[in-house]
Amino acid sequence: MAKKIDLRKLPPLKSLKGFEATARLLSVRGAAEELNLTHPAVSHQIQVIEKALAVKLFSRAGRNIRLTDAGHAYYLFVRQALEILIQGTEQVASFSTVPALRFQTYISLSIRWLAPRLHRFSMEQPDIDIQLSSCSPGWEFDEGNADIGLIYSTSALPNHLHWVDFFDSEFFPVCSPDLIKPANTQMSPQQLCQYPLLKVSGEEKYWNWEQWFTSVGSENKNYQSSIEVDTSAAAIEMAINGEGITLVSAALVTADLTSGRLIKPIDHSTRGNGKWGLICNKTALQDPRVEVFLNWLIAEKNASK
Repeated sequence: MAKKIDLRKLPPLKSLKGFEATARLLSVRGAAEELNLTHPAVSHQIQVIEKALAVKLFSRAGRNIRLTDAGHAYYLFVRQALEILIQGTEQVASFSTVPALRFQTYISLSIRWLAPRLHRFSMEQPDIDIQLSSCSPGWEFDEGNADIGLIYSTSALPNHLHWVDFFDSEFFPVCSPDLIKPANTQMSPQQLCQYPLLKVSGEEKYWNWEQWFTSVGSENKNYQSSIEVDTSAAAIEMAINGEGITLVSAALVTADLTSGRLIKPIDHSTRGNGKWGLICNKTALQDPRVEVFLNWLIAEKNASK
């Protein structure tokens, strides 16, 4: 058991703030302004300490004040004690600070789907901070750096992970209406091959042109693929600019199809090699913020159909 502290040996703790500021600034007036007190109030605090210690802490030199030897020695102790108290207070206060909810997904999905919506969550849930991290298409859920993920998975998941199916896994070609004249013309797979077909290297294991041509019943693989990019976000921007046709997952272009910035040059889609889903550790579900964010994401997905 810790030894009892004899608080009778201390001057009133409130007075120590006035002493520390006055000793540091060598000005009662300056200390009063810093502490938002009156000049007499600070002077009284110093007098209280001097009376308790039975020693003078300041002496006058004309219109200025200076620390006595006793005052200088006492100031070092008071300063150190206050700094330690502040350090301890900040450390304990940090225990109550709730860290941001860490959410990870792919760069393309962050740009094309989540970023335009995330401000709505902040308005609805101002007390929940979200830390968004974007990653490359090959990323797998990183429990050490994320509380929740939105991923495209092609393999079975460990039992300790919680999974919620999210977007449909269908994919299809899109392009700018300016690329094809007239824009409402439906093309055949053979006609499609006459245009540059943009290739996304990082996503070929999820969906690719060979897979799409096979699904449409075409064996014609003699297509142009002179431009290869590493994200769907880049391929979609190129398609919008009329630089070619790209394969996309439906979730990435819903708004562009609605606005007419993109069209489907051929009305055929097929399913990818995996599925979209929200993922987290099952223990994370004990955090009510996780359930709130998961439900919000699902609601946003349903509203965007």
